[in-house]
Amino acid sequence: MEGAHVIAVASSAHESFLRELGADEFVDYTKSRPEELLHDVDLVLDAVGGPHSSRFLRTLKRGGALFPVFFGEYDDEETAKLGVTVSGTQVRSNGAQLAESGRLLDAGTVRVAIDSTFALADARAAHERAARGHIQGKIVLTAT
Repeated sequence: MEGAHVIAVASSAHESFLRELGADEFVDYTKSRPEELLHDVDLVLDAVGGPHSSRFLRTLKRGGALFPVFFGEYDDEETAKLGVTVSGTQVRSNGAQLAESGRLLDAGTVRVAIDSTFALADARAAHERAARGHIQGKIVLTAT
């Protein structure tokens, strides 16, 4: 986000990767609790999800929003009390948006980090890689 002050939360093994992607600050969740360090945040993009995602609600300022990639359980009463919004989205096919995404990729405005690449015949190995976690980018299957 242009003009945004970006704070990344991950383990220290991912710090240089996330700073290269543009993070201004970094919090190592294995050493400190982000919900105790971060306050008055406008937007949280939670790419991990799971049962601990609600802890990020307390980092938001009133009027802020939590956008979980993997939607979980959130207490409507708690979000109302905090004055924050939790919302998700579902990806749908859209030719115009796909074309715009292609233009942004071609221009280098948007970059895709690739963790690993596997032939389609090695899909099992790709699943095993995903199961190990701590992925930096996308796992790609090639149909060649």
